[in-house]
Amino acid sequence: MFKDVFHKYDLMNDIMSLGIHRLWKKQFINWLNPQVNTRLLDVASGTGDIVKLYLNKINNNGFAYCLDENQGMLNLSKKRFFSHSNIKWFCNNAEKLPFKDNYFDYYTISFGIRNVENINVALKEAYRVLKTGGLIFITAPVSNPVTNFVYDENNFLHKLRKNCLARKLMGKPPLPPKEDHLTYFKLHSRDEMRIILETSKFKIIHEQPMSHSFNLYLGCECFHKDTNGRTNSLAEGLAGVLRRFFPWASCNYLLFVGEK
Repeated sequence: MFKDVFHKYDLMNDIMSLGIHRLWKKQFINWLNPQVNTRLLDVASGTGDIVKLYLNKINNNGFAYCLDENQGMLNLSKKRFFSHSNIKWFCNNAEKLPFKDNYFDYYTISFGIRNVENINVALKEAYRVLKTGGLIFITAPVSNPVTNFVYDENNFLHKLRKNCLARKLMGKPPLPPKEDHLTYFKLHSRDEMRIILETSKFKIIHEQPMSHSFNLYLGCECFHKDTNGRTNSLAEGLAGVLRRFFPWASCNYLLFVGEK
């Protein structure tokens, strides 16, 4: 589904999240707390943000495997890390991993889980390739008014994306028939994600709501101040209220950490 935007993927993420996705990913790696001489499989790796943070965290003393269905995305990642001999790239989907059993220490799929066609099959594959004691890190979009609108295939933004006249005005060709289909975006509740992970034999060792203040992106959150994530006092105050009184109901993403 990112076939025609891969060359502007990072810019698109910056615009859609107002740069907050970079802060999420840094925190994501801090939670992962990777050790040296380990192997990471980053599924739906995109242009390699997670891989870069992982290798920086372990001073480049480890191995990273980037897996994505989009060859264009992988090509950008290869150009970005052309000097790294400890990174490998694979154009495959999450439901059929080309790796042997018990091979990886970490499996990450930061936001790509929303694009997986069959999440149960994908997680069974994740379990297979992880070593005993290996960790899986998932951030899944949660159902709330904001995300329900964003991921609704029938909202006006998705219809506009598919409109031939709109695409012509944007200088894009009409979507071919095979591309004009529903995406795999699926919003899960906290309980649904727990059941999915446990059914795949993972032991859930941590779960956390993420990005409450992102719900305010149309207002306060747009006044980003710095790379440490400090925002204006109004945004921080409102986010604090959401975290305090509606921690699971007001978040945009759920973080789950599972252990094999």
